[in-house]
Amino acid sequence: MKPVTEELLRQAAAAFAFDAPAGEAARYGAGHINDTFAVWAADRSKRWILQRINTDTFTDPAGLMENVAGVTSYLRRQIAARGGDPERETLNVIPTRDGKLYYDDGQGGAWRAYGFVEGTVCLQKVENERDFYTVAETFGNFQKQLAGYPAATLHETIARFHDTPNRYANFEKALAADVMGRAKALGPEIAFIRAREADCHVLVDQLAAGVLPLRVTHNDTKLNNVLIDAASGKGICVIDLDTVMPGLSAYDFGDSIRFGANDCAEDEPDQSKVHFSLHLYEVFTRGYMAAAGSAMDEAERRSLPWGAKLMTLECGIRFLTDYLEGDHYFKISRPDQNLDRARTQFTLVAGMERDFDEMTRLALTL
Repeated sequence: MKPVTEELLRQAAAAFAFDAPAGEAARYGAGHINDTFAVWAADRSKRWILQRINTDTFTDPAGLMENVAGVTSYLRRQIAARGGDPERETLNVIPTRDGKLYYDDGQGGAWRAYGFVEGTVCLQKVENERDFYTVAETFGNFQKQLAGYPAATLHETIARFHDTPNRYANFEKALAADVMGRAKALGPEIAFIRAREADCHVLVDQLAAGVLPLRVTHNDTKLNNVLIDAASGKGICVIDLDTVMPGLSAYDFGDSIRFGANDCAEDEPDQSKVHFSLHLYEVFTRGYMAAAGSAMDEAERRSLPWGAKLMTLECGIRFLTDYLEGDHYFKISRPDQNLDRARTQFTLVAGMERDFDEMTRLALTL
């Protein structure tokens, strides 16, 4: 995409129906996909979020914004019905001056605007158990509030995103091509993935058989996608809804476990330092189930440990596939970084397998 110039930014800001004259705009946040700006009102009384959607990644901005508008409108009604504050507890889409959900800048850019949720913080890593519990509770509440939403009506913003069998098939294609000549040094990693080919089918097969319900899923349940109220420390709003799609609750639960229930860097070269934390898994499960558990039957609860294992395995497969293909998808800052990332995921998977029975017990009883 073309760089954002001051003139392009000014034109984009002018396109939206803000409730006060817009003034200064500046880059905001630490996101890597979209271009994000905070736009102040001219009198500095308030601000808004203005984003240029990365249309290289999200090729259907119209469908994406239909998803976001539909889900946030539904959440507003849910929040208001229970006496909450819809202005703070969900994102609020600001339409363009001609009533559209996004602005087309004529240069391939699609822009959208949200109200700014003041008085909040985003966590970049787990500082303590309470943080992890709070994030779990917030994502669990997001899931429960959307339990009645017709998930099948949502667009797939990234096709086959958590289709684990397809991720496995892509790995085998990359392995067969071996364009970088790296496969010969990957014997243990290749064997690890192939030994779990059948596992890749477990969740998608249960969905196809009707054992698991189709849900509205966030699909990027990192800690920094929850806004936490700075005064109370409570999670109040789930953000970054670009990957909201039809899916399984196990996907969202599992990705949080993959991301948070370990005590090492994602690209740790020394695998002896990588450990899956059953304790942090329990902390997250307790928070998630406190919010969402009443909306789940036994089959869905049993799927949660599978979500943790398969989201971690899938991520490792994607890292290794990219390594085989020449590191073109995931950015690297050093040689073999994607290989180290893959190995870390596989070490976490092995740890989950050792604790799988206890993980299942906790999902069923908490």
